[in-house]
Amino acid sequence: MIQRRKTREVKIGGIKIGGKNEIAIQSMCSTKTVDVKKTVAQILALEKLGCEIIRIGIPDPDSAKAIKQIKKRIHIPLVADIHFDPNLAVASIENGADKIRINPSNIPQKSLVQIIEKAKKFNVPIRIGVNAGSIRPLKEKITAEDLVKEVKKQIKFFESLNFRNIVISLKHTDIFENIKAYEQISKFCDYPLHLGVTEAGTLFQGFAKNAIAISNLLMNGIGDTLRISLAEDPIEEIKAAKAILSSLNLYKKAPLFIVCPTCGRTNIDIIKISHILEEKLSHIKKPIKIAIMGCAVNGPGEVAQAKYGIIGGNKSAGIFNHGKLIKTVPEKEIVKEFIKLVEANEK
Repeated sequence: MIQRRKTREVKIGGIKIGGKNEIAIQSMCSTKTVDVKKTVAQILALEKLGCEIIRIGIPDPDSAKAIKQIKKRIHIPLVADIHFDPNLAVASIENGADKIRINPSNIPQKSLVQIIEKAKKFNVPIRIGVNAGSIRPLKEKITAEDLVKEVKKQIKFFESLNFRNIVISLKHTDIFENIKAYEQISKFCDYPLHLGVTEAGTLFQGFAKNAIAISNLLMNGIGDTLRISLAEDPIEEIKAAKAILSSLNLYKKAPLFIVCPTCGRTNIDIIKISHILEEKLSHIKKPIKIAIMGCAVNGPGEVAQAKYGIIGGNKSAGIFNHGKLIKTVPEKEIVKEFIKLVEANEK
């Protein structure tokens, strides 16, 4: 069992992170924030899938003003992503942002004072979000030590102004430097840590880099919230985050699927059945284990360890509950009968 690092609790809108709270899943909108309709539609779709905190870009005053309208139509905390202009952070807080993310590499410390004072007044937390790509001066290789040095400097400054409503992130594209940076800062302070790998890439490469780095940290108890940054539809980020957390038994709001990769012995369409069941059972908010197996080689063993299971036969399948055969059905009825069994027991 994973022993999580003890961190202080931070409240972001209606969600608490750190302390003994569950790890929160975040994403970021890819829409133009001023397009309120599209932004809200994307957030609602992400909410439905399991996003718990959403971040939006605030590149201009109109985007900051849009926060008020967006907030009225969504149900999860909204984070304003601020770069270069401290006035945008102040305006975002005034318009209802639940948290501010600032990049200290592009906002001078003297300009942070007005943000900190406004955040104090509205009791809004600030994420000190350092990225390898923003560290100055530019050099050939940014190391974990560079990220940690920048974060330590900012923590000292924030604390000198008696502000401790802080979340920390130190993101690097190199997973080894990324892991090292988070490990180092976790020994320095007890602020909650937002995990991520910056500019990780498209779906497969991006998922692999995130999974390796973030799982390594989570298995060592480091991390209070995360975003799986991908150059894809943000929906894929939520799917990836849930998959990583579920694999580590750290996500309790979705089924965990154990699925046979298929081979020449398989006589039912395991891949199609698995995809359909993942979608049709996505409304189940429990960590039930479901095994979908193609034949009797590993099928009985996996199904015995799952709450619900399928073992394929000759254009048919056995449907199981707690390892016991409930019925055998033809291939065309597998999905319908399996869903019926699960939903009858997981109301």
